[in-house]
Formats: sequence, C-alpha cells, structure tokens
Amino acid sequence: MKIAIIGAGSREFGPATVRDLLLSEPICEQRPAVTLMDVAHRELETTATYAKEVTKRHRKPVTIEATTELDRALDSADVVVMAIAQRRYYYWAQDFHLPRHLGFRQIYGENGGPGGLFHALRNMGPTMDVARAMERHCPDAWLLNFTNPLTKLCEAQTRLSSIKVVGLCHGVFHGIDQIAQFLECEPHELETYACGLNHFSWFQDVRDRASGADLYPKLRERERQAHLLAQWDQIALSRILFRVVGLYPSPGANHIGEYVRWAEEYLASATVQFFHDPRDGRPWEGGEVPTWVYNLSDRPHEVPLYPAASLPRLHTNPRLAMDPAAPLEPSGEVTVPIIEGLYCGCRNEVAAVNVPNRGAIPNLPQPPRRRGGRGPGDRRCGRRARQADAATAGVGGGTAQHADQHQSLVGAGVRAGITRCLAAGAAAGPDHGVVSRGGGPDRPHVREAGGGIAATGVAAGLRRDAGVASNATPASYRPTVLHPAVL
Repeated sequence: MKIAIIGAGSREFGPATVRDLLLSEPICEQRPAVTLMDVAHRELETTATYAKEVTKRHRKPVTIEATTELDRALDSADVVVMAIAQRRYYYWAQDFHLPRHLGFRQIYGENGGPGGLFHALRNMGPTMDVARAMERHCPDAWLLNFTNPLTKLCEAQTRLSSIKVVGLCHGVFHGIDQIAQFLECEPHELETYACGLNHFSWFQDVRDRASGADLYPKLRERERQAHLLAQWDQIALSRILFRVVGLYPSPGANHIGEYVRWAEEYLASATVQFFHDPRDGRPWEGGEVPTWVYNLSDRPHEVPLYPAASLPRLHTNPRLAMDPAAPLEPSGEVTVPIIEGLYCGCRNEVAAVNVPNRGAIPNLPQPPRRRGGRGPGDRRCGRRARQADAATAGVGGGTAQHADQHQSLVGAGVRAGITRCLAAGAAAGPDHGVVSRGGGPDRPHVREAGGGIAATGVAAGLRRDAGVASNATPASYRPTVLHPAVL
C-alpha cells in the first residue's frame, strides 16, 4: 500500500498524520510506503526527519520517503491525504477585513461568506492540480481532502475530475464534546448522528450509547439551565440556534456563524480577530500580518504590552510538537478509520464524511451517477452512507441555499475558464504551488507564484486553465454534504 501525504511540511498536519498511521496495526500490517510531499523544502525535510525517527523508534514496518515533486508522490498511490494552503494567514487576514471594509458583516472568513468565496477561489487551482495529477498517476486512488473551504473544494474536485474524493474535518467532534458537557458525561458515552454541510451540520440524534435512550429531552432541559454567558464565544450561537431550530448544531460560533448573517452578535472576539488600526494602512501590503485570535479562549486580554517575540497567533496547538521520544497520541482525525475500512478489511463507522448527496439526506438535492464510474457513494467502493431522516424545513432550506452557492461558485469558474471572482478580478499568473496548510506569516509555506492580489482580496497566481468547460457535468449536479458512513 502506498499513501501520499500532500502538504506534509505543515507542522500541524504532516506529523499528526504520520503518527495516526503508525498507531494503526491494520495499516502497519500492510507494510505501507508513505510519501511526504510539499514544495516547501525545509519544512518538508523537518517532517521527514521526524517521521523516519519516530518510525524507527517504534519499530514500525513503514517506509518513509519525501519529495517536492507532486507527480512522483502520486505515482501508483492507493490513498492521497491532502491539506494545503497558500500563505494561510497572510491571505486569510485579507479574507477577514476586505469584505468588512466593503460593508459585509461576516465572521471568520474561512468557509462561508465573501471571505470563504475568496478562500475557495485561491485554493481551487492547486487542489484541482492534485486531482488532475491523480487522474494521470493513480486514477483508482482515494483522495482524503482536509483543505478548506472543504465543501466548496470537494464540490470542484468531484465535479471536475473522475477522482474519488472524501472531505474530512473534525468539526462534528467539537459538537459532540459540547453536548457531553451539557449532559455532564464523557463524549464516548454518546451515540450521535449529524448531517448537513461541513461546518454547518445538525445533530439529528443524540442517544445514550449503553441504553439507547433518547437524550435530546435532557439536552434541552440542561441547556436551558446553563448560564447564558458560559463559553460564550464557542457555544452561544449554537444555543440560540438550538432553541430556534430544535436541533443542536456544530462545530461552534466561528464556523457556524459564517453561514448565519447575524452571527457577529454572538462572537465577542470578532473585532480582535486579525485586528489592526486602519489608520496605519493595510499591514499585509508590507508583508506584516496582524495577530490571529481564534476566540476569547485564546485570552487576548492577557497579551503583554511588549511581547518578547512576534505573535502570529495566540492559539497554541499541541499537535505542533515533534518529539520522536514522546508517546504516540492519536490526532482524533478519521483518516485512519477510512483507510482501514477501504484497504484493510475493517468495518468502521465514521462520524462525518463530506461527499455528494446520493440519497443520504433525502430532502436535499442529489447528483446523477457518473456513467461507467464509481461515485463516492457507490457500495462497490466499499463504503455506505448512513441514511438520514428528512432535514427539518429550516435546516434543509438553509443547507440547500448554501449548497447552491457552492455549485454556482464552481460553475462560474468552469464557464470563465479561470478560478477568479468579480469583474475586478485578479491578474492571474502562469503558475502556482502546492503548499503546506498552516504556514504562518513569518515562515510562509509557499512557492511564490506570478501575479499579485486584486482589490477584492482574491489571491492571484492561479493558472488560467483551472476548471475547463470540457470537464463540466450538467447543471443538475448537486451538492457535497456531510453525514456519517460505514466502511
């Protein structure tokens, strides 16, 4: 078995994925070859050194190699795991501020709203490059994509290529943790089922795993009893939506709020995220990026007047640790259960996968099956989606509206022959790079591309042939949705 990890130079993504693979006995029994790929040579070398040392220390029968060449990494791969970005915080700061400057009330700016649109247009070219290369070098492989904005990019890869694509994110698990806190139990004691869009999903079922008892009545009671200010930035918006819709959403205010126009009122940290003084100009024009604050849990009020070093972000992710002598800890992502189910004969249930809706959510639009192909929902591929109940009117209508926006975004790119936004557009260059997800402003993980940045905040450097019309499917194509699956 060959597993290619694209964007492996990211300290958040690369080492954690390697650790997860090493922790899986079924995968290690296959004696896999793992190829780490990134265009950022120094960061890739750091991850490769760590991966080889930790593999040797734990005596795992896994071969590790590294390359900056995409074609070489993908050659004869069985599974491709991808998480990439282009100068993540540098451009993300613009996704935040430029829409606000033009009067759009949005928060976060990663997956929804105008900022999410710009983000999608910036990443669509590189992610489609990976899909095209897979068509040439490993057409039967599965692509497990973590790259945001996930739903939009999976929509493009599924619609514009023949590759089998599954989008992955841990957002649903945040929702499970929140529900467990309300119920004062451990997350593993719950049996839950959520569906919807990535970062905009709803729990249709919450039960006690041991007894099977419906816990929604108790959840409603306990939520009403909880103090309204508790964990405000994380769950205040979720609680209001829960009261209005009747279902608990996930993952939290930052992400859900990208799909809710009035969400800013329920995110107290919205003002300080990438905060800068506009009278000082646009800081990113000089290469500087304001400090990234996730939410109030980062405690921005405790930042010292004169920090000893630059602060590209306040939130510290424990997954950034790269000590080969440390015990192996799982990341909590679902890459391994999917690989085990597809290639190792294991039967695993995965809480959330993002794939085209092929009947899993009955009252949301569904795509036609590919002619002669094996769509991601086909049982011949060894995977079966869990059937959902019909979504409630409020949930179904809101989900369908945003799914239509995703479809329109991809369709516009196809018709224009270039991934771009608005007539003002960007001056597109001839090339772009596949890069690490998580590169900060001080050490951007990117190979510089031609072109610049337009006034709309759309990053340039995307090839003009990204998403050509000849690969378009009919307008009846329907959306990528989130739901559980059994492998």
